Amino acid sequence: MQCDYFDRGVCRSCTLMGQPYADQVLDKELRTRELLHDAVEASGGPGAVEWLPAVRSPESGYRNKAKMVVGGSAEHPTIGLLDHRQRGVDIRHCGICTPGIRQALPVLADFVTSAGLIPYDVATRRGELKFVLVTESPDGELMVRFVLRSEGQLARLRSRLGDLLLALPSAVVVTANLLPEHKAVTEGEREVVLTDQETLPMRLGPVTMHLRPQSFFQTNTTVAEQLYAQASGWIDELEPASMWDLYCGVGGFALHAARPGRHVVGIETSREAVRSAGQSAREAGLEDVRFAADDATDHALHARPDLVPELVVVNPPRRGIGPTLADWLEASDVQHVVYSSCNPVTLASDLARMPSLRLRRARVLDMFPQTGHLEAVTLLTRG
Repeated sequence: MQCDYFDRGVCRSCTLMGQPYADQVLDKELRTRELLHDAVEASGGPGAVEWLPAVRSPESGYRNKAKMVVGGSAEHPTIGLLDHRQRGVDIRHCGICTPGIRQALPVLADFVTSAGLIPYDVATRRGELKFVLVTESPDGELMVRFVLRSEGQLARLRSRLGDLLLALPSAVVVTANLLPEHKAVTEGEREVVLTDQETLPMRLGPVTMHLRPQSFFQTNTTVAEQLYAQASGWIDELEPASMWDLYCGVGGFALHAARPGRHVVGIETSREAVRSAGQSAREAGLEDVRFAADDATDHALHARPDLVPELVVVNPPRRGIGPTLADWLEASDVQHVVYSSCNPVTLASDLARMPSLRLRRARVLDMFPQTGHLEAVTLLTRG
């Protein structure tokens, strides 16, 4: 992939830009294999572990969510990032974003001007509009979120909503997020939904998930669909009567693995994500699927012994599941674990704490082309 922003030194976020894509994927696979070497040896050696071919992504146009800093002025806004002097740098045509997002960002820049929204200046701590967050669904619909410092321009945003929807008809969910603090985060706790529609339907294969503004969703729709298909395929082979989906987000693994007679529980700290997952389960008529807002580790530690499932799916953030949950899984009666990780370093350390859960299958999925990040999904079986 070629990128003018990278070539000009404007943006260097994609650290692997210019490296042949096949080499990127191979390097990620080799690095993951090296990090999981001890887990493979503890599981019986290379012959005991099946490594499936790496899942590739489109090299460009794959990222379904853009988190763009708004800088400059209302008359000449920048949509992109900040430079070393905290000034706005425009990258509205970023090539890793999906086509729908690339088409939307110039429209949103024009809207900032026409609506008179005042970009926030980090250096002086003045202004109102901090970020524009845009997510595109597989069907081409958009969720657009304006992150504001205060309610000062909320009335202006409401009054011009019709103009925005006319200029950008693919925007089916529009919100204002309030972030009054001056700190390095992209959104605040309070969300004001401006449109009648509150969720963005994300249709992946046979499953439609509902995404609310503050819910996590995999950033690469194409690879996410293959991730869920791989995990649910492994689960179907094992035929567990019960399973947990810990760190479930909007329910991706749980909803894809749900089958008649299989009792599925999804656990997630975000109440908005749990609401989304529950809505998806109800619309799909899944009676044996339940979601609850709770900490994954706390849920496991306080579970009644008779409610511990046969299989557990974990999909933690980069820090991994940590020693407490890993130790609980090691000592539990759980027979199988599907561990999906965005950080093979913490994956390796977590597996080292669960020696009785043997690594049986592994696969690298290139969720983040042009960067060093990756997703790895593994199947562990006791004994």
